Parts: sequence; C-alpha cells; structure tokens
Amino acid sequence: MIPRKLAEKLLQLARYYPVVAVCGPRQAGKTTLCRATFPDLPYVSLESLDMREFATQDPRGFLAEYQQGAIFDEVQQAPGLVSYLQGEVDERPQSGRFILTGSQHFAISQTISQSLAGRCGLLTLLPPDLEELRAFPEVSDDLFTLLWQGSYPRIYDRRIPADQWLGDYIATYVQRDVRQVVNVGDLLGFTNFLKLCAGRTGQEINLSTLGGDAGVSHNTAKSWLSVLEASYIIHRLPAWHANIRKQVVKAAKLHFFDSGLVCALLQIREPAQLKLHPLRGAIFESWVVAELYKGFAHRGEQPLLHHYRESRGLEMDVVMRRGETMQAVEIKSGATASSDFFKGFGTFGERMHAAGFDGRVESAVVYGGEASQRRSAVRLVSWREVGGIVADTVQAPDPA
Repeated sequence: MIPRKLAEKLLQLARYYPVVAVCGPRQAGKTTLCRATFPDLPYVSLESLDMREFATQDPRGFLAEYQQGAIFDEVQQAPGLVSYLQGEVDERPQSGRFILTGSQHFAISQTISQSLAGRCGLLTLLPPDLEELRAFPEVSDDLFTLLWQGSYPRIYDRRIPADQWLGDYIATYVQRDVRQVVNVGDLLGFTNFLKLCAGRTGQEINLSTLGGDAGVSHNTAKSWLSVLEASYIIHRLPAWHANIRKQVVKAAKLHFFDSGLVCALLQIREPAQLKLHPLRGAIFESWVVAELYKGFAHRGEQPLLHHYRESRGLEMDVVMRRGETMQAVEIKSGATASSDFFKGFGTFGERMHAAGFDGRVESAVVYGGEASQRRSAVRLVSWREVGGIVADTVQAPDPA
C-alpha cells in the first residue's frame, strides 16, 4: 500500500464521530486505506451476496455480530442498514466504531444526511494524486505516458497494462454500476454517451447538444450525466458567479476525474498518439483540474473550484477562493512558455476588484514544461509541481 494523504483526516474524524464514511470511485483504494488505518476492526464486504442478504433481511441481527465495530465495505449495497446504525450509535456513541465505504456518492450522502446527520464524518477518496502516485516504484517520468495511464492504483500495483485494465474497468462499470444507480435499459446507448462525454472533457456542458449527438432526450442526457457524476467518473466545474456587469457565461464545465479513462474511451492506444491528439490540451486541462480537486479532497476539504468565462473572450480555467485570497489558474499543455500564456490575468483581477472583492488575486499558469518560475505577477508552474498550488492556497486564512 502506498501512503494516502486522507489517512490523517480519516483518523481525525474517527476521534470525533462514531461513524466515518469514505466515498469514491471503485478501485480508488478505499478498502485498502480503511483496512490499513483500522487493522483491529473486522472487515465485512457487502458485495458478498450472503453478507448483503444478512444485512438487508436482518439488519439488527447483522449489527449484533459487530458490537465492537467494523468496516462495512460498499455500504450502498445495503442502504437500509444505515438507518439501523443510527439507533446503534445513539445507544453506544463510541468514536470510530464504524467505518463505511461506498462508491455511489449521491446514494451514500443522501442516506447519511437522512439517518446519520451529526453522527458521521464524510470523506472522499479519489485515485492517487501525482505526489501519492510517485510512491509506486515504476511511475513514468513522461507527462503523456502518465496522462495515458491515468491514476488508478491497481495499474501500478499489479503492473497491468493500462489499456487492458481501463478497458475492463469501463466494461464492468457499465454492466454493473450503471444498472445499480439508475435503470438504464440501453447499455449500448449509454456506452456511446460515455464516449461522447470523453470527447467533451474540458468543455462547457450543453445538454441539448450532447443528448442530440447521443440520440437521446435532454432529460435522459441530464439523468445519464448524473449517473457518471454519482459514480465519480466525471465532475462538473461550475462557473464563477460574481456581481459583474459583463456578460458572463454560466454553464458548468465537464471534467473527467481520470485522464486514462478518457484516453481509453477515445481509443488513444499509446502515449505517442496522445501527444499529437487534437484533444491533448483538453485532456491535460482535466488532469490538472483533477489534481487540484484531489489536493483539497484528500485533505478532507470541500474542493470549491470554479471556472470563469466572459462571452467576449476573457476566461480562466480554474478560480479558487479561500479567505481573502483568490487564485486564478490557466492551463496550457505546451512545454514551451509563450507570452500568450499570461494574457488576461490583469483584466481578471480588475474584474474581481470591481465586483467588490477586496482581497489578493494571485495568478498561475500550469503548463507541460519542466521549469517553474515567476514571471512578473504570474507564477509559471510545471506539471510536476501542480500540487504546490493547493498547498499554497490552503495556507491562506479561512474567512472569519
């Protein structure tokens, strides 16, 4: 097992709450993390049909078997169990008694908010970020190989060829998880929809166009997009809303959490093909956004990331605010910095101050090159050091 940053926050919440839930996509490392962090707790997989039946049909009897606590893996398989946990932890509110994992965000969070409000800490574990990934002995030092392989730990731990593992992951996901989240009768149509989404990573979401290209209705496209979001395949980067008189675009951007999945869905068969692919920039952008997202989530914080675009051209790929500091980030896949990389930051700062933001606006460009440096008021950040942007941002004081 490689060290995971979330372990520290997981231990902390286990000192505060009787129940802690860790959500995230399948194969992100949730089970490994929880079992390593709490080695003395019994482990129960609710993927097993016999244990699932026991927990579903006799939840009180099931919980009686684990009076001292346990790790319940993939708890969405027995959603009714959480309601019975409420009475159990109210009767014996010992901290860190039960650890839950789940791979369906909406189902888990909704169930917890209804049954375990105030009794449960909720965390998100995604595939390793770049710093965590480097703990594996054979991680490529080449950017495009890294993007092509993605970040799922089993690829590195078991040394499975990335295209083989990702192809199997996609097939299993569509056949199993999609049917659990929502009743999708047309799995071939959903697979086509998933591939169309991969071709739109890093772009603003237009449900009508997406649905039209997939041959489904606007409402179906909306529902299927929610399925992808619920199972941590994609996330939506909302537009920054500020009191600005300019015409600001309010559509969210679609980003995949894993660049390797995008490459597999687009049938990019090797890193050299990605290097010349027309979606290279969009895939790199989604990778950087995912790294920033993980940087917050694996510290146990809510990733409050946005994008900003005006209809007349000014845009920022990522906007983050923490306390009195706002961070604007542009993302460029090119390895050679040019003056075009740094356009717009001054105007963006002026817009924010005109809208009433009195704090400091910092600027950074993450690019596909090797050297990090400061150019005037803008930091140029190598892809290798993208995690430093989050580290710098979390040091800013929280709002009072």
